[in-house]
Amino acid sequence: MENTFDMQAYMSEGVERIVKEALRATLRDPRESAFLAKFALAARKASKLRERKEQEGLHVPAFLIASITSACNLHCAGCYSRSNHATADCAPTGQLTDEDWLRIFREADDLGVSFILLAGGEPMVRRGVIEAAGKMQNILFPIFTNGTYMDERYFQLFDRCRNLLPVMSIEGGEQETDARRGSGVYKRLISNMDSLHAKGLFFGASVTVTKENLKQAVSKEFIDTLASRGCKALFFIEFVPVTEESRDLAPGDEERAFLQDALSRLREEREDLLFVAFPGDEKSSGGCLAAGRGFFHINSHGGAEPCPFSPYSDVNVKDTSLQDAMRSGLFLSLREGKLLEEDHAGGCVLFERKAQVEALLGGTQP
Repeated sequence: MENTFDMQAYMSEGVERIVKEALRATLRDPRESAFLAKFALAARKASKLRERKEQEGLHVPAFLIASITSACNLHCAGCYSRSNHATADCAPTGQLTDEDWLRIFREADDLGVSFILLAGGEPMVRRGVIEAAGKMQNILFPIFTNGTYMDERYFQLFDRCRNLLPVMSIEGGEQETDARRGSGVYKRLISNMDSLHAKGLFFGASVTVTKENLKQAVSKEFIDTLASRGCKALFFIEFVPVTEESRDLAPGDEERAFLQDALSRLREEREDLLFVAFPGDEKSSGGCLAAGRGFFHINSHGGAEPCPFSPYSDVNVKDTSLQDAMRSGLFLSLREGKLLEEDHAGGCVLFERKAQVEALLGGTQP
């Protein structure tokens, strides 16, 4: 699978495109543009470092997803993380400390990782981890948050550390957002956007894309509303069905093609915005990018997993280095096999093929 094209070149081109579009979207903000210009240089150096590691026999992805806590204050309908028992109202003991995460961020920097997506639970309950991320100026940290923990201290942190990008989850309008996330959440998000905009801070929004909201999510009205509030980046995340009842909501090939066409159009029409889709066009990348091909996931307890939707691990970064975690036997088995290439109905082939992933671990999880 990976011999059919140059994965490092594919990922490096993706990083360059994201940085280029982010720079274009911030031309009217001198401070943000200055940071992104500096980050562009760091990203190019990171790309060359990943190339050297590849020649040495270590494949390093450009992206890492870090679920820095399993605690969350909301009960969003269809939450995959709660369905996998990876999220609860209160975080249990044994989660990685602030110092653990800082070590991981430093090791990622040394390996050439350019983006670390901070997730949860609700990541903003871990202020110490986000402050640690702010120290790593060579890495861009999108923080996927429900927006309910935003406060003045965070505004000040985002102002000091321009590598921290808050990305607030929104489902569309007030009715759609509150229906999934809870009454009053939409108004809090809008209030946060207005505050960030007034302070000249770069932020984004994340939309969980289903068959029902796809057309609204890429509509001129919705995007204009976010842009008028100061939003500069939109992330479109494909819905992953966690129950049989929700399977029909998952985007299929037709919807994915529609989304890709819409994004191509939007990137031409709206130079003031950055558009990112996840998982993106898997056909052009030879399959799913999980298990270290393009990214992998570290859960709140340190387990290195193929992706957040596939909570299986055979190595823990508490016990080993990030570099050794990238050599996970599970990751290698997935990358060398055909599983990542298979067709699937939802946003994650590994979520649908969890029995096959479990079989690679002997049917048990360490």
